Amino acid sequence: MLYNQMKYVIDLNTHVPAYQQLYLQVREDIVNGIYPAGSKLPSKRTVALNCNISTVTVEHAYALLSDEGYIEARERSGFFVIFRADDGFVSSPVSNTLRRISTNKHVDANDAFPFSVLAKTMRKVISEAGEGMLERSPNLGTIELREAIRIYLAQNRGILADTKQIIIGSGSEYLYSLIVELLGRDKVYALESPSYKKIEQVYNAADVRTTLLALDTDGIKSTALRSCTADVLHISPYRSFPSGVTASASKRHEYMRWAATHNRYIIEDDFESEFTVSKKPEETLFSHTADDNVIYMNTFSKTISPSLRIGYMVLPKHLVPEFQKKLGFYSCTVPTFMQYVLAKLLNNGDFERHINRVRRKKRATSRSCED
Repeated sequence: MLYNQMKYVIDLNTHVPAYQQLYLQVREDIVNGIYPAGSKLPSKRTVALNCNISTVTVEHAYALLSDEGYIEARERSGFFVIFRADDGFVSSPVSNTLRRISTNKHVDANDAFPFSVLAKTMRKVISEAGEGMLERSPNLGTIELREAIRIYLAQNRGILADTKQIIIGSGSEYLYSLIVELLGRDKVYALESPSYKKIEQVYNAADVRTTLLALDTDGIKSTALRSCTADVLHISPYRSFPSGVTASASKRHEYMRWAATHNRYIIEDDFESEFTVSKKPEETLFSHTADDNVIYMNTFSKTISPSLRIGYMVLPKHLVPEFQKKLGFYSCTVPTFMQYVLAKLLNNGDFERHINRVRRKKRATSRSCED
């Protein structure tokens, strides 16, 4: 298909950067099959002329598409689509070098949140909140933290959710147990193999059945996923621990197609994707599914400190009433004071500045390794 048959509209008066607008529109065309696997994208110069933008802007958009496994650059040939919606495989393993990053640690010392900033914020909360920080937290978490998380997810992760969908808890293990109570002990939970050992331990302690699905270089093996009859798929699409495997764009769509059948659910355990080396945060399944069947989970233990046992999950809208009915009486396990501190870090930009600083360091390290 010729490019002049397609009209990408770049609005220079919006807060969304031009490169991200272009990235979103081209990605949509790729996913919808307008640019099928193997087809060549228009050159950077052609796109720049048609959209009245710079070639640097186009280069940034194409770099994001390449980082996420939608396209690849071929020397002296241009950019070609490698995303396949039908079979769930990326047609070239070229990008797997950056996607597979082995690690034996949960925390890198270079990722540490500045203690001085954390201490200053704590003092400010004590001064401003006064005795209010000693009050009992609402069962779902303080409205201040849940609203701060809602805004952060909308602005940085593409997740549009209501505050009532966000549940605060003391770490991922606690939230895993809540999910079991919510979805039911009669469900079968499929886990990546290998995966974080505590995930399986929590499910075993809850006396629910689990099945293990072998990982390949781009995510769970398609043969294993197709034959899986589980009710719930628990995955970490970005840098699954301990393998370091990141699911390709095709594989993520394959997960969503699997869940769309037989009223299945996906638990998206997104513990580290803020620290991606990509120029933008990794896409979430929650933001892409149209079936309202993804439970999104994240934790501040990785991004701020392992001693900060605070996590959260975002429920599909239709599960909120069921959660309130079954589990709404559970008290929030996170102290009100620490919830106020986290809300302050999110609202004043300190958290985002920390994330950006770590990502810049990781990108620099990645480039030096390539050189």
